[in-house]
Amino acid sequence: MGEMPAADPAPDVIEQQLNLLRNGLLRLHKRLLDSEAAYYDHEVRRIESPGQLLDLALNHPSFAWLRELSQLIVRIDETIDARELVTTADAAMLIRASRALLSPAEFGDGFQRCYFETFQRDPDAVIAHSEMMKILAEIARLGPPAA
Repeated sequence: MGEMPAADPAPDVIEQQLNLLRNGLLRLHKRLLDSEAAYYDHEVRRIESPGQLLDLALNHPSFAWLRELSQLIVRIDETIDARELVTTADAAMLIRASRALLSPAEFGDGFQRCYFETFQRDPDAVIAHSEMMKILAEIARLGPPAA
């Protein structure tokens, strides 16, 4: 008889990691959206309503860089909400994707460059990034699924 494949360890740890990741990314996204909105409101044109902000977030090029973070959050939500048990590999891939995305780069492209630029004008964005790095460290401390 052949051996049964080993099950992924600690599904509750994987779920805890993904929930920490999702909630941290949502808080970071909110801070970055608020920052971009304040910049747009001051430098481009007054934002008159929440509906206008939503339209800007969905359609305006100034906010396009945030959509990459939005898409990552959606991927995490879909993974958490899937009917199948989340594997260690699935969780590790999402955690790695988050770490890679949240790497500000002065000479980078897309999200990383805009993320860096936001740090230059908004100290609260730097604090939000620091808080997210603490969450990623906590996720790593929880165990192997994030490896």
